[in-house]
Amino acid sequence: MKELLNRLINHEILTKDEAKEVLVNIAKGEYNQSQIAAFLTVYMMRSITVKELEGFRDALLELCLAVDLSAYNSIDLCGTGGDGKDTFNISTLASFITAGAGVKVAKHGNYGVSSKCGSSNVMEYLGVKFSNDKDFLERSIDQAGICVLHAPLFHPAMKNVAPIRRELAVKTFFNILGPMVNPASPKNQMVGVFNLELARMYGYLYQNTDKNYTILHALDGYDEISLTGNTKTISNKIDAMLSPEDFGVPALQQQDIYGGDSIKSAAAIFMNVISGKGTEAQNNVVCANAGVAIATAKDLTPKQGFELAKESLLSGKGLQALKTLQKLSA
Repeated sequence: MKELLNRLINHEILTKDEAKEVLVNIAKGEYNQSQIAAFLTVYMMRSITVKELEGFRDALLELCLAVDLSAYNSIDLCGTGGDGKDTFNISTLASFITAGAGVKVAKHGNYGVSSKCGSSNVMEYLGVKFSNDKDFLERSIDQAGICVLHAPLFHPAMKNVAPIRRELAVKTFFNILGPMVNPASPKNQMVGVFNLELARMYGYLYQNTDKNYTILHALDGYDEISLTGNTKTISNKIDAMLSPEDFGVPALQQQDIYGGDSIKSAAAIFMNVISGKGTEAQNNVVCANAGVAIATAKDLTPKQGFELAKESLLSGKGLQALKTLQKLSA
């Protein structure tokens, strides 16, 4: 590791194979915590390259506990996090709305590292059971339309990194990797990223897969559709710019989509929105994200997806998906 750190400090970059090897060695426990922290810090100070990202991704996919859910033609809605915007749990809510609209969801998530409340924090608070048991996951996706894949249960290799990430409490390249290493490898994916450079890197890596995908970056910095301005989208079909008008809704202000200052308040917002009691702004931003996910899986326009998402939310189908998952978790 010493030689590797010296190279990185001297602005050298790793090959794909070297990047893969270093992550495998971290998983094997071959480096101490200080070395791992120093390695993560390098990538906070300079951009990751496509080949390094590809190597890190391949290592985590090779080391993960894979689960075959291919029979369900599922989608994952996952953001990188790390945008520093403190929104409520938009992509997690959008996942349940998508499930309510009849699109199966394999939701990959974790506890918040750089945010107050990650996807797993709110799911755990609401009584959703985390499991890597295939029968439970299949029952979940079959009956609720959604299963939750809590990252630590599928990536045991990362146990050496988790405490360091918690202590650093800032975004690292593991935020970047999260959406790429869903252990179910769903054929459909909607990914939100926190900057344009990363959106292009994701586009480059995803174009070499057989996935249906849409990559999102709101131009004012959000890792999801925020409706506070325009959103750049890169998909396997088209690169485009989405505006609030494309969904037939007004633009929002940042305070309209703030997320609360604790897990308890984030969960309260979550339940309010999914129960149909959210503000118009909250409903619209959740349905815009769910709408693009539905459109990605069903080959529809974003506006058509948005209408299906609105119907899922306001009819209570999204709430029913949550209740079914809670019941299965009991």
